[in-house]
Amino acid sequence: MSMAGNLRKVTSLGRASGLRRVARLARRRPRVDLSHPARSPLGSAVVNCVTYRDGVRTPEGGDLVDAVQRVRKRGDGFVWLGLHEPTKEEFTDIAELFDLHPLAVEDAVEAHQRPKLEPYGDTLFAVFKTVCYVEHEELTATSEVVNTGEIMAFVGEDFLVTVRHGRHGSLGPLREELESDPEQLAKGPSAVLHAIADHVVDDFLTVIDDVQSDIDQVETAVFAEDGARVDPGRIYQLKRELLELKRAVVPLGRPLEELATRPIRAVAPEIRAYFRDVSDHLLRATEQIAAFDELLNSILQAHLAQVTVAQNEDMRKITAWAAIVAVPTMVCGVYGMNFEHMPELAWRYGYPLVIGVISVVCVVLYRGFRRSGWL
Repeated sequence: MSMAGNLRKVTSLGRASGLRRVARLARRRPRVDLSHPARSPLGSAVVNCVTYRDGVRTPEGGDLVDAVQRVRKRGDGFVWLGLHEPTKEEFTDIAELFDLHPLAVEDAVEAHQRPKLEPYGDTLFAVFKTVCYVEHEELTATSEVVNTGEIMAFVGEDFLVTVRHGRHGSLGPLREELESDPEQLAKGPSAVLHAIADHVVDDFLTVIDDVQSDIDQVETAVFAEDGARVDPGRIYQLKRELLELKRAVVPLGRPLEELATRPIRAVAPEIRAYFRDVSDHLLRATEQIAAFDELLNSILQAHLAQVTVAQNEDMRKITAWAAIVAVPTMVCGVYGMNFEHMPELAWRYGYPLVIGVISVVCVVLYRGFRRSGWL
């Protein structure tokens, strides 16, 4: 769609009730940057709405519709609209304003999507899974290690709409970092898309480092002297959390490859090289996750082998003591039959002799089992 066509579309929307609803939505509640964890939500889905020109934030006020009209009238710059968990009603008029595809809008509102990249005409829709490490004093069989969220991005020629789900994956610091580099920000919405992808992948690597600390802790416990006493539920929990991390990281490989190699209308050609760098970082994260999975399998197998060895040692000890106890049991059983004619019953030294034989045999058996490592 041409710039003149976009402007006519916005002007026609201005005469319609849908445009008035969008304006009321933008003005209804204060725009507080909810991406900062320290700030409390005020019930508005709008996090921030900023216009950039030549990589610099413009001081112009007004609502979302005014910002879009100014950008399309001048023919340069772009609008970055940030949303946090919008409802379907809140997003409907925004979708009409930017002519967003209904399927992409449904995915952005409902969330729970796999990382993906879908072009819809002049608009590109991208989904990123965000992850954060959940701090815990001690890893247990029920500890939450990895928490996931989502960032959706609609990228057009003169706009960027980001939709965030979850209480992490803050874009506030990323916005400030981009604003400190006007030269990069001047490359348009695709430069912001690259920054978001780089930010998400960097978080992957940070979480992977933290998960490695948990794996090292479990590995140390398993191979300690009393490793057989380690709760295997801790290992299984780590594998489940690692699977959650894998679901966020691995599917992102193909979208990043497309962004780095495939010509896409919404992505500036000079930005593709930046996506190749992000793809390399993602490959590193994917390889580390695969290595962690193999390591956890080895740790689990080693733990099961330790448990088996410990059980075998216990069985050998039980068997050795049973053999020792069998000697006095057998002798006493013979003399407990109470037959009338038994040669040793009338012998004065019969009792001491039997006790001595029992003791000698038990000592010999005990020393033999000790030498063989059964006791």
